[in-house]
Amino acid sequence: MTFPYRDINVHVAADSYTFTSPSSPNAPALVVDRPTGDVRLSEAALNPTKRVSRVSSIAGILGLLRLRLDKYVIVITKTQPMGRLKGHMVYKVISTDFLPMRERQIRDPDEDQFLSLLKTYIMKGPMYFSYSIDLTNSFQRQAAMGTEISKPLWMRADDRFFWNRFVQTDLIDFRNMGNRSQPGPQPGADPYILPVIWGTLEIRPTTFKNTPLTLVLITRKSRHRAGTRYFTRGLDEEGHAANYNETEQIVILNDTGRGLGGYAGSTDMQSGKFRAAEGSETQVLSYVQTRGSVPVYWAEINALKYTPKLQVRGIETALPAAKKHFDEQIRIYGDNYLVNLVNQKGREKRIKEAYEQMVQMLVSSPSEKVAGDTITDEKFHIIEPSTSKQEFDRLHYIYFDFHHETKGMQMHRAMLLVEQLQDALIKQGYFRGVDMPANGGLETRTSQSSVVRTNCMDSLDRTNVVQSMLARWTLDRMFTDLGLLQRGETFATADPAFEFLFRNIWADNADTVSKSYAGTGAMKTDITRLGKRTRAGASRDGNIAVTRYYLNNFRDGPRQDAFDLFLGAYEPAAANIGSSLVFADRRPILIQSIPYILAFSLFCVLVGLFTKRIPGSTVWTIRLFVLFWLVVAGWCFSFIINNGMLYVNWPKLNPRPWATEGYQEAITNVRKDKLLGPFVARHERGLSTARYLNAEEGKKRIE
Repeated sequence: MTFPYRDINVHVAADSYTFTSPSSPNAPALVVDRPTGDVRLSEAALNPTKRVSRVSSIAGILGLLRLRLDKYVIVITKTQPMGRLKGHMVYKVISTDFLPMRERQIRDPDEDQFLSLLKTYIMKGPMYFSYSIDLTNSFQRQAAMGTEISKPLWMRADDRFFWNRFVQTDLIDFRNMGNRSQPGPQPGADPYILPVIWGTLEIRPTTFKNTPLTLVLITRKSRHRAGTRYFTRGLDEEGHAANYNETEQIVILNDTGRGLGGYAGSTDMQSGKFRAAEGSETQVLSYVQTRGSVPVYWAEINALKYTPKLQVRGIETALPAAKKHFDEQIRIYGDNYLVNLVNQKGREKRIKEAYEQMVQMLVSSPSEKVAGDTITDEKFHIIEPSTSKQEFDRLHYIYFDFHHETKGMQMHRAMLLVEQLQDALIKQGYFRGVDMPANGGLETRTSQSSVVRTNCMDSLDRTNVVQSMLARWTLDRMFTDLGLLQRGETFATADPAFEFLFRNIWADNADTVSKSYAGTGAMKTDITRLGKRTRAGASRDGNIAVTRYYLNNFRDGPRQDAFDLFLGAYEPAAANIGSSLVFADRRPILIQSIPYILAFSLFCVLVGLFTKRIPGSTVWTIRLFVLFWLVVAGWCFSFIINNGMLYVNWPKLNPRPWATEGYQEAITNVRKDKLLGPFVARHERGLSTARYLNAEEGKKRIE
């Protein structure tokens, strides 16, 4: 079994970057030639004739990425130990560095912006890795690998959660096929390929009723269709869902390799794994849930309105993508219990109906059941297949009217959903395995046979609450099966300290997932942390709502660009961008200037209101001055709100079709404006429609 090197030195020379492992001096060195960026292996650890200008120690190679003008090696320079998972140390990426192939003498605005996006939004993100244990796969999938467990870490990684898979492409291609001078597979490159996940990783050694155990929570964000709240919704044509995350709650018993200790007791410097104490039997219990956007083609279109415009495409057009999505989900997890938490009234009703129509088209002979009460006519809406003729008859749809049931801070009523799912949860079970080092892995005792896939509109706030409730129910069951709880007892009453720990790691998980997608922490975390809805929590949610409005309209464009750049959805070297600047703002100057005129008008109003008058001066001139600038400010504000599509900070690398349509409509309306129309038309003279669309705000490119 080959593990990634945990100690790497990078030797910087004018013609190459050479990577070596001091703990494996006889292993081949990885060489990245400059300025070509070609990868090769060198049998000699380091060519002594080369003039090395600098030698530095790094924690690993995140990948290689070609931007517009140059290729860069992204290296991990600083990490933070997060704890030991079944004896294996896990790390968080703290800082990175970009090693260029060329030393640039002049600055290129686009290249600098590409680097700034990556450093600001990706390199500071929650990325985790281990040198010796697979973080991309659940423990159940790892136990089912059999002989695959002996493969290098990157080869057995789950492609969905191998976050840096795209930037590792050069290394993986070289490993699999070699190059001209070194044809064929190159297994010597395996230790340099390090898989990383993005999400949550909490490892908490603790006790429950005086029984030592380790509570672990891992959320893995999919690298497919990753993005921001309003710019990435629904499915893509390959069946990948937006904001798709897998969350695994793990309990480890007899985990002797806990804490942040060094290598004491280890005979494996390369893996850094602790040995378990003689005679002890390490048990692993895990429970997996998933979340993801509603699996149809839909979007929410920003236009500076607090509530964006909802767009749902035809259900039939999304059917092939939905089939791909659920084919993968069923193949990996078994039966899928689809919990939908969107509102049954108002704007969200269209999403609810679209989801239900999709499920009805997928399953054969769907059977529907609707349950209501005095609060709502549709508390539950259940769609089950009447037969089991085909693969998609393993889908079970459960709608729960979360907001109606819990309004008035009655959050305890959300437990009605858990009661509705109880039979499915009992049948579903959880994974339980025993560590068998002699056999090279976990021996399965029980398996989880299905999964609950939860969503709301954002698959954030309501989803977080429900997932923590399902995790709580399953954890009670685990402890009961282990004999740590009596039948009918709960860990909340049995051990308040453990209850406090459980609440906080799930609330932290909610914040992490929310920050990745919406830019802020999660709402309703007072329910998770305190077990009840509070006025302070409601006030905090109001603050989050305002912050999200600002970020989603004015700051999420660059963040979406960063995701697209790092994950390979946009490749600068292959993009048809010509010589124009990608990030330049090419809106008509007059349209660009209106927010500045608004700010200047408000400034003049304040000056007129608060400036002391000269004794004896007339009042009406000041009033006229203030009134004039109030009218100007009002007109500017009205123009911006009515033409919001022109002022949203859109992603500039990958155009959204609905954004293109909305921009066209907005600019057409401006051309018809009696005051601004002639000036805008004059500014556009000489620009073809195709060129203008491609240039607008630098965000339109021809794919």
